Amino acid sequence: MASEQPELHLAQVQFLTVAEVAAAMRVSKMTVYRLIHSGELPAAQVGRSFRVPKRAVEDYLRNAYFDAG
Repeated sequence: MASEQPELHLAQVQFLTVAEVAAAMRVSKMTVYRLIHSGELPAAQVGRSFRVPKRAVEDYLRNAYFDAG
């Protein structure tokens, strides 16, 4: 069965820290944690830390964008 997206190997995925995501989105780290815990932003938990795939941040921002004018 062919998938729609090419298979990505874990070594090819670029992960960002919560602080890096917060800086990129111009929000607080607490906002990023809320997005992760609500399931709106996928993340991998490594010990007590979270790592967010860069692609997930880009997709979230792309889907959250709307034209206000």
